[in-house]
Parts: sequence; C-alpha cells; structure tokens
Amino acid sequence: MKEYFAFQWHITDECDQRCKHCYIFSEDNCKKPDAMSWEQMQETFYNCLDLCEVCKRLPYFYITGGDPILHPDFWRLLALLKEHEIPFAILGNPFHLTDEVCRKLKYYGCRKYQLSLDGMRETHDWFRKPGSFDCTLEKISCIKGAGIHSVIMTTVSGVNIKEIPAVIDTVVEHGADVFAFARYCPTSGEKDTGMTPQEYRELLDTCYLKFKEYEATGCSTYFNKKDHLWTLYEYEKGVFKIPEGTEDGMIYGGCNCGNCHMTIVPTGDIYACRRVQNSKVGNVFTDRIADIWVCQMEAYRNYTKFEKCSKCELLSWCRGCPAVASGKEGNFYAADPQCWKEVIL
Repeated sequence: MKEYFAFQWHITDECDQRCKHCYIFSEDNCKKPDAMSWEQMQETFYNCLDLCEVCKRLPYFYITGGDPILHPDFWRLLALLKEHEIPFAILGNPFHLTDEVCRKLKYYGCRKYQLSLDGMRETHDWFRKPGSFDCTLEKISCIKGAGIHSVIMTTVSGVNIKEIPAVIDTVVEHGADVFAFARYCPTSGEKDTGMTPQEYRELLDTCYLKFKEYEATGCSTYFNKKDHLWTLYEYEKGVFKIPEGTEDGMIYGGCNCGNCHMTIVPTGDIYACRRVQNSKVGNVFTDRIADIWVCQMEAYRNYTKFEKCSKCELLSWCRGCPAVASGKEGNFYAADPQCWKEVIL
C-alpha cells in the first residue's frame, strides 16, 4: 500500500484576520497579500503530481492561505482535485462557512476542515479578531453536518498555556471530531515561546489525564497527539516502547520535514516547512519539485546533525519540533527549547 506525500499549499495570503502569531504577516503586517493565478495553480498542481510519481507516493493536499476560500479560483481548484480523485483537507477560517458551502466542499471531496481555537473567548479574540471564538464553535456543527471531519487546532504559547484544559472541554462539548495542539514558533520579532520545558511537560501531564478521562466515557473527539514531545512523554510513562528489531539510522516517526512533506506559498516559493522561516528550497514556477526533493531537501535529512536528539535513544521516533528550535536559535538542528530530557552532549 502506497504512503502519502503531504503538500501544505497556501494559494493566497488574503485573510479576514491578522493574527498576532501569524507567520505570514509576522514581519510586515501591511504587506499586500499574494495569490496564485489560475494558470500558476495548475502548474503547481501538476508539478506536485510529478513528484509523487517519482517517489511512488499518493498526493494529499492541505489547501490553506490566508483563507483559501477567498481565492477567486478556489472552487475551480477543488474541481481539479475532484477530477483527479486527489484527497484534500482545508485549513481556513470559519467566517464564510454556511451549510451550502460545506455541502459543496463535501461534494468536491473535502475530508477535513481545520479551524483554530487559541484560547478561551477573550484570549482567542485578542489573538484573532472579535467574534472569532463564537463563530469558530458555531461552525463545528456546520462542518460535521455536511459529513466532513471537523478539526480544531490550538497554537500553544506562554500566553494561553493555562487555558488549554478549558479549550479541550469546550471542543468536546461542541462535538469536534479531532483536537490537537502545536507550539508557537517564534518569528523574527521574538525568540521565545514563553514556556519553560517543565511548564510544557506539566501541560502534557494535565492533558494526558484529561484525554484518558474523556476516552473512558466514550467521547467521540479524537485527541491527536501532534507534538512529537508526546513521544518522549509516553516513553517516560512506559506507554511507548522502542520496538524490537529496529535498524540504526532508520526513521520511524517524528517530524515529517524532509520525509514526506513540503509547503508551497502563493509566490511559488517552496519551503521544507512553513514554520521554519529560513527553509526556502526553491520555487515551483522555476524548479521541478522532484529535483528539489532529491537535492535541496537533503539538508533536512541529516539526522546526525541534531545537536541534542542525535544523542538520544528516541532520535528515530521524536526529534521534538525543529521549527520551534529554528525560531529560537535560527538553527533547524538545535535543541528543542521545550524538551525536558537531560541528554549528555
């Protein structure tokens, strides 16, 4: 059975919000939003399919922005995906979702629609814009009603870390299909997430117990342990064990950067990871992605360069979040700022 190759495809920067932690506008909040033309979108699409043919994987697109639904050729792109029977998910805002829009998304093959919830009402609306919190919760049922999986993602930082348990309760109460959180990646303006390793581990402790309690009640929300430091946490608890018969030098889990993922932004620039600000590896309008995958992306597959993780027995399964490390140190291979494990360097 073939594995998937994931493309996080930003078709436009156009957005109804200017979130305080958004990496698109982190350096210039007044920048003119970029967007691909229809011709450029077609060129990008077939360039991506070419890579999948070369690496013998199936394509999976995460269509995002900005808010992708604001692109004038959004539905035209979905029709192209449907024509080729390509699975996709949408990462967007709640403001333009209606029952009719969600039914249309389902018709074109949308499997998941991801919304963000970055704290309780006051905090979330401060991050994004007034009314965003209530609108986000309201649209969960709209998405589910069309037969699309509703996903809620939270970006955790020192600003909202104490609100995460309440966010989990709220998400479960509103019936979201999936909940996950990832950490804030510092941008050029700041170099710290505002969380110590111990504070973050305590959050995982609290969430782990809450997840177990909900699962015991038959809760329908799936708790996706997206952050790879969950692997370290569950390893210490004895939940995760290193499988027997594994080979040295093989990668079995952890960050997908360099393995089966890349990001394309509206200018055509290709990033190893969108959250790693200095990870541009080419441009989809001038480069063959398959060539970039073999050549430039090799710089993100040198696992012996991880300054801390390469000395850890969990190298093949964890590696924390190189994007957070890069945001703080400017170095993809630096130690994860929230990793609490003591390793002899």
